[in-house]
Amino acid sequence: MQEHYDHKTIESKTQEIWSSKEIYKAIEYSKNIYGSIKPKFYACSMLPYPSGKLHMGHVRNYTINDVMARYKRMNGFNVLMPMGWDAFGMPAENAAIKSKISPAEWTYKNIKYMKSQMQSIGLSIDWSREICACDPEYYKWTQWLFLKMLENNIVYQNTQIVNWDPVDQTVLANEQVIDGHGWRSGALIEKREIPGYYLRITDYADELLSDLDNKLQEWPEKVKIMQSNWIGKSEGLRFAFKHNIRDKNNNLIQNGNLYVFTTRPDTINGITFCGIAPEHPISIHLSQNNKTIQNFIDQTKIGTNTEAEISTKEKKGIFTGLSVNNPITNEEIPIWICNYVLMSYGDGAIMGVPAHDERDFEFAKKYGIPIKQVISNKNFEASNTSEWKEPYRETKDCYLINSGIYNNLDCKSAAIAISKEIIKKKIGDYKTTWRLRDWSISRQRYWGTPIPIIHCPNCGSLPVPYDQLPVKLPENLTPDGNGNPLNKDNNFVHCICHKCSSNAKRETDTMDTFIDSSWYFMRYTSANNKNEAIDERNNYWMPIDQYIGGIEHAVLHLLYARFWTKVMRDMKMLSFDEPITRLLCQGMVLNHSFSVRTKNGGIEYFNPDDVEAVRDSNNVIVSYKLINSEKFVEYNGIGTMSKSKNNGVDPQSIINNWGADTARLFIIFASPPEQTLEWSNSGIEGANRFLRKLWRICYTHKEYIISSNSNNKRDIISLNNKKSLMDLRRDIHSLLKQCNHDYERLQYNTIVSASMKMLKSIEYFCKQESTILDNNSISVLTEAIGILLRILYPIVPHITYVIWENLNYNLVHGNIIDSTWPTHEEEALISEKIKIIIQINGKLRGSFFASTNENEEKLKNIAIKTESVSKYILNKNIKRIIVVPNKLINIVLND
Repeated sequence: MQEHYDHKTIESKTQEIWSSKEIYKAIEYSKNIYGSIKPKFYACSMLPYPSGKLHMGHVRNYTINDVMARYKRMNGFNVLMPMGWDAFGMPAENAAIKSKISPAEWTYKNIKYMKSQMQSIGLSIDWSREICACDPEYYKWTQWLFLKMLENNIVYQNTQIVNWDPVDQTVLANEQVIDGHGWRSGALIEKREIPGYYLRITDYADELLSDLDNKLQEWPEKVKIMQSNWIGKSEGLRFAFKHNIRDKNNNLIQNGNLYVFTTRPDTINGITFCGIAPEHPISIHLSQNNKTIQNFIDQTKIGTNTEAEISTKEKKGIFTGLSVNNPITNEEIPIWICNYVLMSYGDGAIMGVPAHDERDFEFAKKYGIPIKQVISNKNFEASNTSEWKEPYRETKDCYLINSGIYNNLDCKSAAIAISKEIIKKKIGDYKTTWRLRDWSISRQRYWGTPIPIIHCPNCGSLPVPYDQLPVKLPENLTPDGNGNPLNKDNNFVHCICHKCSSNAKRETDTMDTFIDSSWYFMRYTSANNKNEAIDERNNYWMPIDQYIGGIEHAVLHLLYARFWTKVMRDMKMLSFDEPITRLLCQGMVLNHSFSVRTKNGGIEYFNPDDVEAVRDSNNVIVSYKLINSEKFVEYNGIGTMSKSKNNGVDPQSIINNWGADTARLFIIFASPPEQTLEWSNSGIEGANRFLRKLWRICYTHKEYIISSNSNNKRDIISLNNKKSLMDLRRDIHSLLKQCNHDYERLQYNTIVSASMKMLKSIEYFCKQESTILDNNSISVLTEAIGILLRILYPIVPHITYVIWENLNYNLVHGNIIDSTWPTHEEEALISEKIKIIIQINGKLRGSFFASTNENEEKLKNIAIKTESVSKYILNKNIKRIIVVPNKLINIVLND
């Protein structure tokens, strides 16, 4: 064992040993030393996008997962911890446009570098199961599953509205549309309706919702709420407003019915307008002869129409000059075309109740539409609604006003009564609606999984035969921002129809990248199977026992993964309903942010390492400036690390300068896994000091510990009631008890804290025993360090592995990677022991130390086995043994 802690030597040699021995390769149905099959544990992190370099969020995610995997392995589990790459997607195309290289070249280069970073962290990954979304060996099976879903009517084709850039001649994602303009061209974005492929996720809406509570008890409540809201089950009333609006052929539009859905039938008396979507049949009819309405509808097509955008953008509308009839009051209700009403939700129309709905209130105030209060309580009777600043906020004791025969009914009773009246008139009925919409998976982009469909002029759209999979994506294309490169690649587009042998064309849309991440965790289990997407190994490893990833993936990725699993189950490929048993959403990594405003109005960000504080005479920070410069910068506070704000910390520089174990220790110690972590350079230094202290203490006492382990001295012979020995064992075992509890509840930061306390107790003990160290002291010290090394191993595996081997702990406990996890001894936790006198027929014959609460039977057994006593009772008959608690034991022999 070298004298000084050298992380570079230790970590490189240790990783080389682990790699050469393939110690992290998972094998199904592995057995323990007793021949029993180990329980399995599947620890999986959300696969990363190969953007170029790992960020500290990645490091935190994978380190948490690694700590868990190593801990479970030491506790007798057969552990699988795989890794892969979410390698398709728009960022690769954007990078290709900027650097003028193919997305494939950019992606594979990044994967190589990021994989080397992961290996340098010392993660216990089974790299033999590595998958990559852009590898034909992976997406072949994604295409295969697509075709199976097509056979089972899960996949269907329909039209979809997309963002079209008329200059770049391409479809843009919502995030590529900035203030209604294309991110590259600056052109005004148009809405176009084009065909695309959909998955029937709505068929599973009810099960996806009910299983959140029934089968996902170990998921964070926040995630379940987010998914529940996204699925959006609403029970209410769908009913029609009657009208006499006719089309150019004098036919009633929609048979004279304007249907809406509401969860609040009790507010129907408060309707003062109806809002319809710009794409509603009435809107389209009016636009044909009204340029003002047509211009308004055209304006609504600018930008995106996501719910997030609609909730924040200004509410706009145009009056149609038409009206419908309120079925309860018989009042004529004006119709407005509204930019916040979506045709894709419900029937593309709403009943406007501005007194009791925030969006309707904002719209009504803008256009001077009446606001009619119909719900109140005794403390807030009807008032001058024109002066309201916000809609009425309801309380539990509300009742109806301004509602005719329904006045004074509570809201629930009124809703029931009004609904019955609507149903009686045969213009409505109870209905359950869902916010969830079928999943549109077609993307008019190049870098993605090709959709395995060909278009034949004679046979129509046909699925590619299974034996012709994969439909390979050409990797040599370089996007230039002008449309999808696949459309221009004749080698890809042109093909022969397998049904009629005519010239045909391939589908050039590719799949949404969420498809790739919806089932990758199952492919890990069968990654080397070239004949099947998954095999029987999938049912061994799945479902995932612990999944780790950011809260930002709570809805789409996790919901799609759950849906995909249920579809595969229904296609008889799986035997389980949910893919993930326990979910952990790790907190974000935060850092300080600094910037300056540029001359053209932009913002330039500076890395915190390049900034220093300026202090006044009282040492109070008054400003910040760039180091070795007089350029002052603005402090923006603490925020999530990101490339855009230039406040990231390069994990590789931390590993190179301080070591992987230091980085791992800091990132585990700084915060509980589910909470945010604030970056701290001083924290890194503190973590490194702790590891150097651990090394120094072990090195200083290596000869004693090596000797103790070499002689296989596993047991503590006697403490002789020596306070220093008892104190150390009590500290170590009480902290060990806490650590075992914290490991199970994933509170890893407190385990580091407990480990620091252990080392402090060991250091204090060694100073007390500096004159050294009898056999019992050496045994106690050896036990204490052996426990500490195992507690720390999942968190800092390199240094603990080397110390363990160098101090010969492997001779006693085996390799630390598979050593038995330590358990605390209750006896060691007892704070006080007393001296018990042993008498034989009243004469003093010996003594021993015992705890104050020891039971009598154990005390008797200790007494008769004590060496100074046993010779007096050899071959003698014991008449009885008298125990005087906490004082003496008198052994009475027959005369």
